Amino acid sequence: MVPSFRLVPSFKSESRIRILYRSLQARRCSSRSCQNEPHVSTADPKYAVGRIGNFSQSTQRRLLYALPFAMAVSAGACLVGFEPQTSGCEANETPRVGGKGSTELVMKGSHKELPKGFLDELKAVCGDRVILDYDERYFHGKPQHSFHNVVNIPDVVVCPMSTEEVSKIVEACNKYKIPIVPYGGATSIEGHTLAPHGGLCIDMTSMKNVKALHLEDMDVVVEPGIGWIELNEYLLPYGLFFPLDPGPGATIGGMCATRCSGSLAVRYGTMRDNVINLQVVLANGDVVKTASRARKSAAGYDLTRLLIGSEGTLGVITQVTLRLQKIPESNVVAMCNFPTIKDAADVAIATMHSGIQVSRVELLDEVQVHAINIANGKDLPEFPTLMFELVGTEAYAREQTLRVQNISKEHHGFDFVFVETPEEKEKLWKMRKEALWANLALEPECEAMTTDVCVPLSHLAEVIARSKAEIDSSPLTCPVIAHAGDGNFHTVILFNPEKEEHRQEAERLNKFMVDAALLLEGTCTGEHGVGTGKMKYLEKELGIEALRAMAMIKHAVDPNNIMNPGKLIPPHVCF
Repeated sequence: MVPSFRLVPSFKSESRIRILYRSLQARRCSSRSCQNEPHVSTADPKYAVGRIGNFSQSTQRRLLYALPFAMAVSAGACLVGFEPQTSGCEANETPRVGGKGSTELVMKGSHKELPKGFLDELKAVCGDRVILDYDERYFHGKPQHSFHNVVNIPDVVVCPMSTEEVSKIVEACNKYKIPIVPYGGATSIEGHTLAPHGGLCIDMTSMKNVKALHLEDMDVVVEPGIGWIELNEYLLPYGLFFPLDPGPGATIGGMCATRCSGSLAVRYGTMRDNVINLQVVLANGDVVKTASRARKSAAGYDLTRLLIGSEGTLGVITQVTLRLQKIPESNVVAMCNFPTIKDAADVAIATMHSGIQVSRVELLDEVQVHAINIANGKDLPEFPTLMFELVGTEAYAREQTLRVQNISKEHHGFDFVFVETPEEKEKLWKMRKEALWANLALEPECEAMTTDVCVPLSHLAEVIARSKAEIDSSPLTCPVIAHAGDGNFHTVILFNPEKEEHRQEAERLNKFMVDAALLLEGTCTGEHGVGTGKMKYLEKELGIEALRAMAMIKHAVDPNNIMNPGKLIPPHVCF
């Protein structure tokens, strides 16, 4: 285990700079995987003494760039001791799922009993909202919509009602070094809410109030436990809505944590584009507001964007200010069938290039349409299908619908239909939103491994066609569904986890699609997040240097690694 350090008051400032340099050198990994690599031990006495004058001139020049940081840490030297602690590399610690080449479905982790003093402190904060019941702990520790699994479950579940309570809970966890797993709607599918080390599950669903609605500014301040569906019901009388629409049941806090999007992202952007600021409790219990309520700001680091997508690894979100939109005057939902999935993808690309104001462009393959038919008692034509939503004035929406119809005809589209009544539109989008459940009903004994690749729009047809050819030759049932307007598509790989050949084939298909996307400058996850399931692909996508930078940020904000440990950052990453 590579040691990192806390400063002691007995060292002079020049020695601190030398020690800082040595510790940074020790943290670095000389290969792309830091496992089994020799490291300089800064605990060695020969590195604990000396002055900056002993370095070469080139090294001294490099150290000048570290002086501001060195002076900052020197200022706090009199407050803490100088002792080893774990660094950003977990290669020699308890093995975890998610490293490069990992194919394990069950996440393992260390576990220790909760100190009695810790439970007493929790009860002093939350009273009877401290839950030790096994069934409740099991429910919170097992994913509801994901094939990922884990050996351990949370030791305790707490349900805070305010930011102040969250701060006290987190402060106690940091004091006793108890892992924290934030919990919201539990709709994530990459193992984000697993508790591999046991510890504490902080259930945020009781914090679901609308704190303030600013009609003139078109923004709203909410607590993290409110769902996007409930929020839009609240906003409807005001003619406003929040445009992101992930799976039913998702909460605003979880949507921020995973940087989600949904079918409307093609027009309104993702979560990072629709959050104005956050209130977050950091690992030491500090409450931080990331920005003002202004629509734009150049004041300091963009902490809001840093925390959006951090998946609970940097802090617990307790309040969110969201950008709102006016409900469109009119919209039309259109559907068209195609002989091949490539034809459908080509139309999605051509529509976006045309400048037509679409708010949704969703693609379903014939297997997905078949699943929807069975689940809903429908008889939709079982061909690759595009669903469009076009918005604006009534005349404009109809005009754009005709333009889309003409583009579809040019790419062999047929059976073009559109609906305008609210009831018919709601029924169509409801079927689309419930596609995952329709797929699971198609193969009741199976679980779903859902891919989430996203590529530049120009490569969408190519990657979907290649993936479709591969899955059509597979023995597994694999419906395809895509947010075709922004290059993001999902393959729902249905497999029986009890059958080894199913599991291996599912992993092979998943890897095939991720590799295909990365070759085309895409990503392994467009909207679902990393969790435990996508960690193994991050180094290939981002490079080890980017992952080291993430690990350094994580270690700086959460030195005891209590915030959702085992997620997002692969276990082999050192700094």
